[in-house]
Amino acid sequence: MKFKNLIIVGTSHIAKQSMREVEEAVSNNKPDIIAIELDRRRFIALMHKKKGKKDRIRLRDIRRIGVKGYLFSLIGGYIQKKLGKIVGVVPGSDMKKAIKLAKKNNLQIALIDQDIEVTLKKFSKSFTWREKWHIVADIFKGIFFRKNVVQFDLSKVPDEQVIKKMMKEVKVRYPNLYRVLVTERNKIMAVNLFKIMKEHPDKKILAVVGAGHAEDMMKIIEGKHRLY
Repeated sequence: MKFKNLIIVGTSHIAKQSMREVEEAVSNNKPDIIAIELDRRRFIALMHKKKGKKDRIRLRDIRRIGVKGYLFSLIGGYIQKKLGKIVGVVPGSDMKKAIKLAKKNNLQIALIDQDIEVTLKKFSKSFTWREKWHIVADIFKGIFFRKNVVQFDLSKVPDEQVIKKMMKEVKVRYPNLYRVLVTERNKIMAVNLFKIMKEHPDKKILAVVGAGHAEDMMKIIEGKHRLY
């Protein structure tokens, strides 16, 4: 996706294809700034292979972000690692590739996502019992009625139609989860990108974000540009 001095690359965090596409985007577009779907905490965690005691979630952290947010982070991380093992890719390799290429080419790195603790705290406050029940039901359907589950190759970025279908299903069944994890973060990341575009009008920006965020972020930026 392109918009004047901005290119957005939609990736899958566990797809080898994404790493190739990020590398090609940097090589072909020669950006001055690489913006990534990370906040400072996740950036530091991603770039440090060995986690020490300071990186572990402590009791006071759980109190701050909420039990539901903590459990979501724990379960989500576990699932991503399992899926990553299936395809032989460490989760977050797309972002790590973008960071390494930025450092290799002496490019500026911009962290555009919301602080993970803020996101998890909002998640804890918003996630309802109805949505919890939907998770249990969806897991059951996924195990016993696999034909109803959207199928795609984990090693590749899902095509646009598959992404739209998946995001629509999540929005319907998990409206609060979708609002906190997708809608609100899309707006935050888009606003941050738009600020960078205004501050650096002569520089080319390459943004690397999850494929499910890319289209809506571009629409938000286009809307802001028309007003600007």
